[in-house]
Amino acid sequence: MTDVKPKLLIVEDDEGLQRQLRWAYDDYEVIVAGDRASAIDALRLHEPDVVTLDLGLPPDPDGVEEGFATLAEILRLKPGTKVIVASGHGARESALRAVASGAYDFYAKPVDIDQLGLIVSRAFHLHAIEADNARLASATDGEPLLGGLISAAPEMLKTVRTVERVATADVSVMLLGASGTGKELLARGLHDASGRRGGAFVAINCAAIPENLLESELFGHEKGAFTGAVKTTEGKIELAHGGTLFLDEIGDVPLALQVKLLRFLQERTIERVGGRKSIPVDTRIVCATHRDIDAMVADGSFREDLYYRLAEIVVRIPSLAERPGDASLLARAFVKRFAASMKSEVTGLSPDALTALDAWNWPGNVRELENRVKRAVIMADGKLVTAADLDLAGGEGGDDPINLRAVREAADRQAIVRALARSEGNISGAARLLGISRPTLYDLLKSYEIAA
Repeated sequence: MTDVKPKLLIVEDDEGLQRQLRWAYDDYEVIVAGDRASAIDALRLHEPDVVTLDLGLPPDPDGVEEGFATLAEILRLKPGTKVIVASGHGARESALRAVASGAYDFYAKPVDIDQLGLIVSRAFHLHAIEADNARLASATDGEPLLGGLISAAPEMLKTVRTVERVATADVSVMLLGASGTGKELLARGLHDASGRRGGAFVAINCAAIPENLLESELFGHEKGAFTGAVKTTEGKIELAHGGTLFLDEIGDVPLALQVKLLRFLQERTIERVGGRKSIPVDTRIVCATHRDIDAMVADGSFREDLYYRLAEIVVRIPSLAERPGDASLLARAFVKRFAASMKSEVTGLSPDALTALDAWNWPGNVRELENRVKRAVIMADGKLVTAADLDLAGGEGGDDPINLRAVREAADRQAIVRALARSEGNISGAARLLGISRPTLYDLLKSYEIAA
């Protein structure tokens, strides 16, 4: 049995060039189309991974707007498609616009078959890598990652893998990300994966403590150092000896205290407020901020020398809006947690809730999602949380499916996920709800790569 060839769609209105390109690529199953309508028909029927698209299509072969409309529709129907755009009309301007619109690459006419062949080959290679990553992500669907994080998004999985790699190296780490993205969870996970896991993980939110108390909280104080100091107290830095100190919202530390922090990082000793004794402290520093720390360094509100001491490794955390699919994944986990803690009969999320979760842009990130789900579990009238319970717009409508197979697959996935949620993961119970046998359900779980 011969291997199935990857499918390449060539959208080109010049019949001579069509024939030339069709026979140039023996390694692919080549489909050709001469206009937008036939291109979209071919896309729906064949679902090619790579498309070459001439921007000059009828009824406007001397312009580019019909080509850009075709590009937009291809990416809307099949977002992962690698589209390689060609045009002889204002090549540079069209190239920039095409790439900004989501095209994978660009080449200018007249066509160089060998050069285009290399671009096409790279596009197929990249598509295959992305597909493998998506399958790996799906395999971890719903499983807690480092620090208890839940994600199947490649962007977040990459961040987690970075943190896992640096955990074993005893260097300072700075986590950058918007509020509510899970910076403290990652910091705890980093500590647990490090050689200091046997020591304490001590966290302090630098933005939550008044400036006049922050020094004492960090460095501790001696008895009588100030009014109300009735006993000697160890600070957070001292308490983290042998472990990890997590300085959340480090960008809110005032300049005067930044100097003292820098001295500690240089000398690895502290003096308590009101004290004279130098106390050696061995701790790893992990810090985080939602602020633009580079801009703060540039304008002088954050010391550059302190920044380089704290940011030996910088890890940027994607927002929830940059993690496709994670909102629904996290929401299911939150529903399960809150339903159990509140002894609620809620078992899952309705279809309109799932669609609304994926459509929302989550300005408050995971913290906002958690709060909405908690409230929804309390307010839900039925066993499924709805979009209205989440106080989100309903999810009717949405993008058109690419073809009937995609519609069936989406419906199957949704039905299986709902059945598993209602049966609390029991395969026999889910199979009964779906009206199928257990072996059939196992086959569907494997086929759709759904974690039971």
